[in-house]
This record gives sequence, structure tokens and C-alpha cells, in this order.
Amino acid sequence: MTRPIVVGYTATPAGADAIAVASRLAAALSTSLELIMVAPLTARGGVVPPLDGYTDHIREQSRQWLREASAFVPEGIPTAAHVRPAESFAEGLSNAAAEFGASHIVIGAANSGTFGRHRLGSVANDLLHSSDVPVVLAPAGYAGVTTPITRFTAALGERIGADVLLDEAVGLAKATGAELRLLSLVAIDMPASLDTQALHLAGTSHADEILQQAQQALPADVKTEAIIASGSSVEDAVARLDWSDGEVVIVGSSRLAQPRRLFLGSTASKMLRVLPVPMIVVPRTRNERN
Repeated sequence: MTRPIVVGYTATPAGADAIAVASRLAAALSTSLELIMVAPLTARGGVVPPLDGYTDHIREQSRQWLREASAFVPEGIPTAAHVRPAESFAEGLSNAAAEFGASHIVIGAANSGTFGRHRLGSVANDLLHSSDVPVVLAPAGYAGVTTPITRFTAALGERIGADVLLDEAVGLAKATGAELRLLSLVAIDMPASLDTQALHLAGTSHADEILQQAQQALPADVKTEAIIASGSSVEDAVARLDWSDGEVVIVGSSRLAQPRRLFLGSTASKMLRVLPVPMIVVPRTRNERN
């Protein structure tokens, strides 16, 4: 069994979405789930210290919600549930990932997210700036999806040299038996006065070069295809692609990320606006535990 997966649970539809995505990933990897509910240390504000009775009530209610949440996990997936006090939800999940040696942290979309789409709230943003393990973002309304994972799509950026991203993608594909699709986006969103056709041809050539070099670095036993998606914008290019219920997208962190930390770049942020499947964001450099 590989390392466990930490699930950031809240008693909301987003919490159910996170469990659904994490369960499918755990089933594919033959691993276990650690359901985490964070109890804020400052539950009653920073002015008045929380009363012991109030804190006990919050934690007992959280345990009850976790017992109910465990029923959402399909049979055959080992699951444990924990309440963890922390200053913030992101801190609690990061601490839990370190405690259990987790391979991934899974969270749902922010409240009021559009069905089948992502919406990053404060928790996701905090986690994407602090986590040193890959973070899995579950789209809104994904709780009803039970399709096994059949393909990982690794979205390669404009620069050659995505070793950490490819390592994650290849590792997941080999461990699960899923196919691997390498994706390069060519988006042209330029003023009409520019020669957009020439820019598009240059961009396509560069994308093809990146894909060829990435394929050369992949092991022969991983079933791989490489595609170039083009459009008038990143959103348009992503919307033109086929996305199956059994798909998961993998993106790397922005080059602005600190070593072994996450930072969602502009291209990945644009992808999220239209992406109907889960996304895994991988830290810029390898975690020392890996």
C-alpha cells in the first residue's frame, strides 16, 4: 500500500465532493484515506478565550460529522477520521499530511461553486501557498461520480523541464494502470493588428518541441499520447478538449513558487475556470519525504 491520502472534510457538499475524488484516487492506488476535520483554535474569536465546554462541543460535533462522512467512502478503502485543532484549515491539513506522511491532500470547491466546475476560496488559496505535497482540487458536484480513474492528463507549460510534474504523472499512471496524456496549450489572445497566424504556427512548433522532449523522457511501459490544444484563449483551448469522467489533470506549480511549495500559475488558474474534472497541483520541487 502506498502512502495515505488526506481529505479535508467539511459538512457541506464540497466535503462530499472531496471524499468522492479521494476515494477514487485511493481505490486506484490501493491506499487508505485519512479524513480530517479542522477545529479552529480561535473558534470564538481572539478577544475572549474559548470556553472548555464550547470547545468540547465543537469537537464532538466534528466527530459526529466525520462518522457520517465515513459512510460516503466505498467499501474496501481503509479509512480513519480525525479532528485536528489548528489556527486555520490549511494549517490543520498541512500538519495532518506531515503526521501521516500523506501523498496528497484533497479538498472541495469553495461554497457556491458552479456545478462541475472549480472555485478557489480562501482555504484552497492558503493551501496552494503552503502545502509541500500535491493538492487535489475536486470540482463542485463531483460527489456522484464513481467512474474509476482511467487517464491522467499532464498539462505542460511553455518551458522545457517539467521533471517533477512528469515524475508525478508517470508515477500515478504506473501505479494505477491508467493512461497518460501529455497536453500543451497554444492560446492566441492578441490584438487584431498582429499576425496571429504566424504567432500560432510558432507557438504550435514550440509546443510540439516540448511534447517531443517530454515523451523522450518517459519510460516505455507507460501508455502515452501527446496532444496540442489550441484556441483563442486558454479557456477556449481547454473547453475544446474531450474530458472523461475517469480523467484527472496534473499541473505543476508556477516558477514563482518557493522550493517544495505550491503556487498556482496563471495558465492553471485559467484552466480551472472551465475544467470539469479534478486537478492535482504538484509542488515546484520534490518533497524531501518522497
